[in-house]
Amino acid sequence: MKKLTTIAICIATFLGACKTDSNSNKKPNDATLEKRVTDLLSKMTLDEKIGQLNLRGTSSRVKGSLPESLKQAVRDGKVGAFLNVMNKDYVDELQKIATEESPNKIPLIFARDVIHGFKTIFPIPLGLAASWDTEVAKSSSRVAAIEASSFGVRWTFAPMLDISRDSRWGRVAESPGEDPYLASQLGKAYVEGFQGDSLNDPTSLIACAKHFIGYGAAIGGRDYNTAIINKELMHNVYLPPFKSAFDAGSQTVMTSFNETNGVPASGDKHLLRDILRDKFQFDGFVVSDWDSVIEMIPHGFAKDEKHAAEIGINAGLNMEMTSKSYENHVKELLNEGKVTETQINELVADILRVKFRMGLFENANRFQNTTEVLYAKSHLELAKEAAVKSSVLLKNKNNVLPLHKNTKIAVIGPLANKPREQLGTWTFDGEKEHTITPINALQKKKVDFKFVETLSYSRDISEAQFQKAIQAAKQSDVIVFIGGEEAILSGEAHSRSNINLPGAQEKLIKELAKTNKPIVLVIMAGRPITITNIVDDVDAVLMTWHPGTMGGPAIYDMVFGDKEPGGRLPITWPKVAGQLPLFYNHKNTGRPASSKEFVHIDSIPIGAWQSSLGNTSHYLDAGFTPHFPFGYGLGYTKFKYTNLKLSSGKISKDQNIKVSVDIENTGKRQGEELVQMYVQDVVGSITRPVKELKGFERIALQSGEKRTVSFEINLEDLKYYNSELTYDVEKGDFNVWIGKNASEGLKASFRYE
Repeated sequence: MKKLTTIAICIATFLGACKTDSNSNKKPNDATLEKRVTDLLSKMTLDEKIGQLNLRGTSSRVKGSLPESLKQAVRDGKVGAFLNVMNKDYVDELQKIATEESPNKIPLIFARDVIHGFKTIFPIPLGLAASWDTEVAKSSSRVAAIEASSFGVRWTFAPMLDISRDSRWGRVAESPGEDPYLASQLGKAYVEGFQGDSLNDPTSLIACAKHFIGYGAAIGGRDYNTAIINKELMHNVYLPPFKSAFDAGSQTVMTSFNETNGVPASGDKHLLRDILRDKFQFDGFVVSDWDSVIEMIPHGFAKDEKHAAEIGINAGLNMEMTSKSYENHVKELLNEGKVTETQINELVADILRVKFRMGLFENANRFQNTTEVLYAKSHLELAKEAAVKSSVLLKNKNNVLPLHKNTKIAVIGPLANKPREQLGTWTFDGEKEHTITPINALQKKKVDFKFVETLSYSRDISEAQFQKAIQAAKQSDVIVFIGGEEAILSGEAHSRSNINLPGAQEKLIKELAKTNKPIVLVIMAGRPITITNIVDDVDAVLMTWHPGTMGGPAIYDMVFGDKEPGGRLPITWPKVAGQLPLFYNHKNTGRPASSKEFVHIDSIPIGAWQSSLGNTSHYLDAGFTPHFPFGYGLGYTKFKYTNLKLSSGKISKDQNIKVSVDIENTGKRQGEELVQMYVQDVVGSITRPVKELKGFERIALQSGEKRTVSFEINLEDLKYYNSELTYDVEKGDFNVWIGKNASEGLKASFRYE
């Protein structure tokens, strides 16, 4: 994998993708840079300053020529950046006007939602998170940057770092999952990949950490909904991934649509000034989400567009996406003394600083003649490898997988040959013509298979083709059912209250199970899919998320054992949607549930006395455990954990603790194991989670091989924010586990005195 990563990052010398520069992603106290910003500000008119605060553009669906009025606005210096301008000639024309005809020749930034690939599409971000591999995250975003920059795109609205604990939410597909530690590792990698070694490299995309903050905590998993997050939870769970992205040099941050604790993010002065600027020392610029400034009006936080502009400016929001409240009302607000020219200058200076760092004043031209990088062989190899590393094997009864190459297969299901759907959400520029489906891959390998789609799309309820599918199944050795949900069923505004397989898929699987043929269920989806109703009807379950351009070859390699599924769940997988939100790092409550106390609804005696069942925190029907825990995933071999050791029973400021365990491959083939370490602070000044991820390491072992894996715990790993927002470690007892996932592992204890 490292070899392939190097290929992608250094794809060609002429691209400059491996260029290094001391003035890269870091934030130096550069007096020369600040003087350039100050000098330019002094020359700008108020209209030009207001222009820099405007992000203009259209929906990704809109096509057509550039209106003269738009060109004139650029000529007058009244636009700071554009989004969704994907005609390269238009990019070149607008940039030429800005740098040659506008009053102060200030270049434009062109932006696009480049989320998990540009042309070469990688697995959705939740899938990439399932790889638990920072090199996969970094290389995928570097490929995206190389490809997108050839169209003039120099700014991406990624990575999304919203912690999400509710799979009903459509944008869980774009999230890094539920854990702040894993999300922080991935956030850093994404930023480094998008921005590259130097911001002024023509293949660098400035990153945009989003959505600041709490968007993934929307009540009920309903998009845009209210979030209620107490201050301790905010600082311990939701803010750390953003801090990691800012430390890695992310030049921009996007405010979220939602309100948190009563204040919409685009008008939250405490969030944007006290936390972002003062606490995190962020010195890039803040952009609103689409229309989110004027959406403070329906929120009930602003009385009209003018008031919304006033709130946004006073909060410290630099650039307004698409809506025009700044453009329409800044002058009036200045005249009324509701905002000051100093505030406007500060907002503009943040934007200019980033443009200078990007080297746009020296060379703003699109990096041309690079279309040969689209779908480069090395990019496709990386996309395939990412799909393998992201896929999670959830069940493998009797080792039905991997299949023998001479197995006679019935391929059934609505997503087996849907090139557009396997790309997933947020793939505006992906092209189905370049997508290789599982059917394409099987055809290329000349496998003995018969394909009966049966359901023409994931929501299809027609049973007209059921008998044809059953007949094909009877004539086969094994059924490979490739289903899930179409791309449109996840993503922004696509929340679901029921996250079962949609349409007639469950019914079809139950009918196929009657043939007594082994069933391998391959799921393509933007979220965990509840499979409680059919999990006993299938022999293997392989979750591939929406795997991207190379999903077909990746699935072939895993099903036939050329590769082993490498993913582990980055989010807890529920039995039913009614368990949500559900997450491993929860609190115990005063009456924690246990298998000893739990009585299932079907086991309750008729007329039972009310208190006879044990009063603990659980559901009578779904219990208290998930279907699959955070960190879960199977491989094609087995590993045994033994001999957990601590170097000491006490930790101190001067002495860390080394935690080690022996891992042995007890299976018959080589395999990889993701070794995970969790820690619990047993008693705190505020209640602490039952456990928290603090480290992980992937190892590869041959059959029969044993290796010792070690982690080191220091006091920094044990710190948290208490009710006074003091960040420190408290004296007391701690537990540590090393294991395969959040629900199992070897346990030891230590103290801090």
